[in-house]
Amino acid sequence: MSRPAASLTPVLVVGCTIIMVSFAIRASFGVFQIPVAEEFGWARSEFSLAIAIQNLAWGIGQPIFGAIAEKIGDRRAIVMGALTYAAGMVLTAWSTTPLEHQLYAWLVGFGIAGTGFGVILAVVGRAASDENRSMALAITTAAGSMGQMVGAPVAEWLLSFLSWQNTFIVFAVAILSLVLTLPMLRAPEPASRAELEESLGAILVKAFRDPSYTLIFLGFFSCGYQLAFITAHFPAFVTEMCGPIQPGGLLHGIGITTTSALGAVSIALIGAANIGGTLMAGWAGKYYSKKYLLTGIYAGRTVIAAAFILAPITPTSVLIFSVTMGALWLATVPLTSGLVAHIYGLRYMGTLYGIVFLSHQIGGFLGVWLGGRMYDAFGDYTMVWWIGVGVGAFSAVVHLPVRERPLGARLA
Repeated sequence: MSRPAASLTPVLVVGCTIIMVSFAIRASFGVFQIPVAEEFGWARSEFSLAIAIQNLAWGIGQPIFGAIAEKIGDRRAIVMGALTYAAGMVLTAWSTTPLEHQLYAWLVGFGIAGTGFGVILAVVGRAASDENRSMALAITTAAGSMGQMVGAPVAEWLLSFLSWQNTFIVFAVAILSLVLTLPMLRAPEPASRAELEESLGAILVKAFRDPSYTLIFLGFFSCGYQLAFITAHFPAFVTEMCGPIQPGGLLHGIGITTTSALGAVSIALIGAANIGGTLMAGWAGKYYSKKYLLTGIYAGRTVIAAAFILAPITPTSVLIFSVTMGALWLATVPLTSGLVAHIYGLRYMGTLYGIVFLSHQIGGFLGVWLGGRMYDAFGDYTMVWWIGVGVGAFSAVVHLPVRERPLGARLA
């Protein structure tokens, strides 16, 4: 009898914990944009490039850590990721030049890959039953949203009495503490005999020859572009572009007295809204076509982003945008990873999803880097927003031709 994937098994609890801590720290980096730039007198693009490189390294590292996990074990891969992540944070804290920040961003990015979706979703996916895998993946993804919900406000709070360097050290210690949870992370290997006998090279050749895999890869690009740009630049965007917080108003009454605080809270609100959105996507993925759900999510993001940038930027519009975009934020992850597992099997899910995720992070690199470059060139982020609208519409369309049947059934 298969176990319900959505029950609080040790694998699911530990997987959610690792994702939550890893993503809490990753989602906080936008809060450091202004403090770091002001301390060293850097252009906005300097720190933005470090975050962009971090996203690219995360994408490159994802299939590598997926393959490491499949070769020598999930827990060893996660330990390697946690050590790399912590080392990158500590070295960044000691950095004083843009080049050093950008160099150590590679370590941070690889560390996120080792403690992120590619490795953890593969573990949870293997531990889940076929019937409930979509929801198990959604719960784990929602844990990343919970991390995002607390990461930026915690960083803002720490910065109120610590330097940004010491805040990075605190985060490094938090990452290393994840190793203590790993003894409980034991997942079965529910792969068929055919999957176990098939080599990684053979399944990669089949996937690369399948047009559906290419379409999934291309479609994930806009997700990374939009999410990384907003995570890295939205706090600064809100701080500089939003109208003032009115004294005596609702926001002022709950302690949000500055646009800087509103920027941090907006990232947290995106994470909070996405918990429900991701769980809903996981539930829907059990009953409806994943490719059509993905098309709907990308179309919704496109409309929301366009409406936000066309309207006046006010505290109210920021909150509305955060809730609506947040509901669709990581909803693509359980559907995309579930689609990869459904079409190509579980045996090499970590590597196959990791390669697809590389597209996500190439988009993330461009979103963050273009944000910094275009801000320095034009003094605002308008063009970067409209590029995000365009690539979002592209992703909505490109999922429609995906053939959702398992590859083995199509080749039989």
